[in-house]
Amino acid sequence: MKQESAKRSVTVASFLETGGALCQMEMAVGKDALSRRIREAAIHRPGLALTGFYDYFPQNRIQVIGLAEDSYLASLSSAERRTRLKTYFQKKIPCLIVARNRRLIPELPPLAKACHVPVLKSKMITKHLINAATIVMESMMAPRMKAQGTMVEIMGIGVLIEGDPGMGKSEAALELIRNGSALVSDDVTEFRLDSSGAVIGAPIDVTRYHMEIKGLGIIHVPSLFGVSAIREAKRLDLVASLCRPDSKQVGGGDNSANGVYRIFGREIPRVHIPVAPGRNLANIVRTAALDQKLRRLGHDAAKELDERLIAVMSRGPYAVE
Repeated sequence: MKQESAKRSVTVASFLETGGALCQMEMAVGKDALSRRIREAAIHRPGLALTGFYDYFPQNRIQVIGLAEDSYLASLSSAERRTRLKTYFQKKIPCLIVARNRRLIPELPPLAKACHVPVLKSKMITKHLINAATIVMESMMAPRMKAQGTMVEIMGIGVLIEGDPGMGKSEAALELIRNGSALVSDDVTEFRLDSSGAVIGAPIDVTRYHMEIKGLGIIHVPSLFGVSAIREAKRLDLVASLCRPDSKQVGGGDNSANGVYRIFGREIPRVHIPVAPGRNLANIVRTAALDQKLRRLGHDAAKELDERLIAVMSRGPYAVE
C-alpha cells in the first residue's frame, strides 16, 4: 500500500471545481488567485475579526460572510469598511465566500483584488453552505492510501479482492457484477478515512468505470451491465485475499483465523481464499461477504457451532440428541 501525506492541502481552484455544484458557488472576484492553498478543512465565519479582534484568528480556513457579517459591514461608513476589509484581507486568507447570493459591498472587490484573495458567491443560506463546504473539504483533505486490488459492493458490503497477479481478482469481480453486485474500482483502489472513522474506497480517475479482463481487454462496465453496476465510493467492510492452496496464510473457516487488514489504524476483517481449478471464487467471495453481514448483525456461525459442540461433548459420550 502506498500512503500519501497525512497533512494535505488543496487549492481554491480544486475546491471550486469539486464543490462548486454542491455548494452552489460561482466565481466573483480574483480568478487569477485561485492557486491559493487551503490548509485546514474547517470553515470560519469572521464575525469578531471584522470588528478588529484577531486573537486566535484561523487565517488558513475558508472564510464565509453570512447575513450577520454583511449587515454589520453595511452599517459602517465607507471609510471604516475599507479599513476593516483591508486589514481582514491582509491576513492572507485562502478565499472568501459570500452566502445567500448577496450583492458584494462596493469596497470589497478592489480590496480583494489588491490582496490577491479570490471571492466566491453562493446561493445557499449560511448554515447550509458551511455544512456542504465542510463535507467537501473533509473529503478532499482526508489522508489517502492506494492499494492493489479490485473493490466491489455485494449486497451493501464493500469487499476488496486482493491477491498476486493472475489469481483471478478481476474475473471473480466480473462474475459478481454479472450476478447483481457493483464495481467500485478495478486493479487499484484509493482509500480515505472519513470524519466518522470509516475507511472509504473509490476508484482512481484513470480507470473509473473500467475493468481489464485477461484475454478480453478493457471493458466499460456501465455500458455492458448498466449504471446500477457501478458505485462512486463504498465503505470497506471486508478484504478477500486470493492465495495459493499451499499458502501459510490460509486459515480455517473462521474469520478470526484469517486475520485482519490494517489501514489507517483500523482493522478490517480479512479472509484468505485458496485458488484452485474448479473453485467458484465469485460464489465464495459472495458467501464471505454475506457471512460478514451476518456477523455485523450479531450472528456468528462458527461461534454457534463451537457452542453446540461443547454442549454435546459436555453431556458425555453416550448422550443422544
